[in-house]
Amino acid sequence: MGGTPAGPVPDASHDFALWEKRVDALMILASARGHFTVDGLRRALEDMGEAAFEEMSYYERWIAAINQNLVEAGVYSLAELGEKMEEVRARAETYGEAAGG
Repeated sequence: MGGTPAGPVPDASHDFALWEKRVDALMILASARGHFTVDGLRRALEDMGEAAFEEMSYYERWIAAINQNLVEAGVYSLAELGEKMEEVRARAETYGEAAGG
């Protein structure tokens, strides 16, 4: 966290989950459209505090920072996000169930 000694960085390869790849794609697309800057993402990440770095994964922190920036940019409101999340939750627990499989 911001200059705090964290020990060695593991260099083992990581097979990214589909949702992690989607977070990366969302970050690239939203920043390319000018919805936020690297500085805006850094600010949102640092505003999360030390607990987030202990409790959340890398991509969980990134999606939270992206979301914060998109809300601040007026791309959508927290109410709109909540409504969409409820709509998606109501579809099914898995993609297979949602597709009827």
